[in-house]
Amino acid sequence: MSRPAAQNPILLRAAASEEAAHAYLMGLCQPDGIPFCPRCDSRKIYTLAEGRMRCGTCRYTFQEFTGRWINNGGLSCLQWLRLAKSFAREATAHGIAAEIGASYNATYKALTALRYSLLVQALDARLLLGPETGLGDYIRGRKLTGQPGARRPGRIPVFGLIEEGGLVFVDLVPEIQAETVFHFHANFQLKIIRMNNIIYTDRYRRYHALIFCADDSLPLDYVRNSDRIPYVDAGHHAFWNFIQQRIKRYKGLSPQRFPLYLKELEFRYNHRHEDLFQLFLESLCTLVPDTK
Repeated sequence: MSRPAAQNPILLRAAASEEAAHAYLMGLCQPDGIPFCPRCDSRKIYTLAEGRMRCGTCRYTFQEFTGRWINNGGLSCLQWLRLAKSFAREATAHGIAAEIGASYNATYKALTALRYSLLVQALDARLLLGPETGLGDYIRGRKLTGQPGARRPGRIPVFGLIEEGGLVFVDLVPEIQAETVFHFHANFQLKIIRMNNIIYTDRYRRYHALIFCADDSLPLDYVRNSDRIPYVDAGHHAFWNFIQQRIKRYKGLSPQRFPLYLKELEFRYNHRHEDLFQLFLESLCTLVPDTK
């Protein structure tokens, strides 16, 4: 379990007012208190009117949170703190919207930004933002330009799960297509299980399981039952026990959004003994990578 956010007195003080929340988030963005350009990293910054700044090196004009994940969603600083706290305790999007006093659409966009900020920290982030998932298509000018929706034409991303030493690695496996998993099932007796539209397998090579989110383009009704229990269901995989019920709670999962949720669960599991509230805020305050 993560350490409760209520034990962090600094965060408690930050949540007391909009001014305190703003000061706290600015401290995460600028740990040494000195602003820098989000485009070229120069510290030669001039202050303009209405809270804007200009870089004396590249002449870029920006505001305090420009280029950061927290600049998506249109929330106030206090709302961001409340959203991160509720997200840490795994509240639903509807529940979070009610708690922070924002519309569902604004909350959903903010949560998507938070999930993106976790995904880009993964070891396979470059692959995850590439053509295999299409998630990078929604980042332009260091801002989210939309919500991943229907699957783009092409393959469904397949992930491999490995747990070692109390850590889990959820790797994108670019050389395997979802159709190939069904081929292995039909012709090489690879055990697969259907959990709504989530497909997972028995051990495959070095992976404890393969997993992906399917859609109607795949022969879901072709999954054959057998008496053999997959490795992750046989009590050998703590991460699978951790995520199984959580995945079932997600409504309307699509192949394109699934990587965001899967990498979120990877992050939660690997930091389960830490203060997720704090880690989520730190993640939101990082710069959005340039995906060009």
